Amino acid sequence: MCNCENTYIPILMKVEKILIDNPDRSLRTYDLSFVNEEDRKKFTYMPGQFCEFSILGKGESPFGIASSPTEEGILKFTVSRTGSVTNEIHYLQEGDIVGIRGPMGNWYPLEKLKGQDVVIIGGGFAFTTLRSMIVYMLENRDDYGKITVIYGARNPDLFIYKDELKEWDKRDDVILHLTVDKPIKGWNKLCGFVPTITKDVKPDPTSWCIVCGPPIMIKFTLPVLLEIGFAHDKIYTSLERRMKCGIGKCGRCGIGSKYVCIDGPVFSYEELKNIPDAF
Repeated sequence: MCNCENTYIPILMKVEKILIDNPDRSLRTYDLSFVNEEDRKKFTYMPGQFCEFSILGKGESPFGIASSPTEEGILKFTVSRTGSVTNEIHYLQEGDIVGIRGPMGNWYPLEKLKGQDVVIIGGGFAFTTLRSMIVYMLENRDDYGKITVIYGARNPDLFIYKDELKEWDKRDDVILHLTVDKPIKGWNKLCGFVPTITKDVKPDPTSWCIVCGPPIMIKFTLPVLLEIGFAHDKIYTSLERRMKCGIGKCGRCGIGSKYVCIDGPVFSYEELKNIPDAF
């Protein structure tokens, strides 16, 4: 669904808003607007896709798109400060010009989910594309059944989109389970790792399930879903952390016979179950 004329040339974007998501300032969310109106008109995407975020002269890194297609005119990305490129991104100020290449990859199976109950399971700042999907489903609420969200972080400061989480928690049509790894003073919600909480919550196995988070979380959550009774072809996960160049040229995203940048990043468990190094 990449609709740019040349996938090697970044689209110019302006930093409209920066939100610092946690006290140690290691997580920042960027709202970007299109510099050129023609680029805005051509750019279409779906929840689950990603872009290469670039700073001219510094480099680029792939990030899942956190905004929903229903949020017109902006693209949202949440960036954790982990290396040289993300460090440069964290120096950005509102009004700066950056580049993106994309959209790239496939997306969550929203057509298959129509009329179905959906379970969303996420961990840490990998909640980005899940945020895109939840916002999309809420904007098209009549198309989807019950929405259950299980979202974990090491501590309460590391949840992203905190204001939206509060709003979702107030809704009658979303069941939200927030959990932190260990008990902490002032935290009155769930405690425990995501796989354990998923087992305790025991979501309805007739639902469809989308999982995105750290590889270790995915690795230990999928067996829990199988134990509960979810069908292999109703579990989807995103391997977005394996994304590299975005166009399958560097070969660093290879798993088995697949390239995550080209064949993914979204895969069903049915596709991955016989690939031993998928996670």
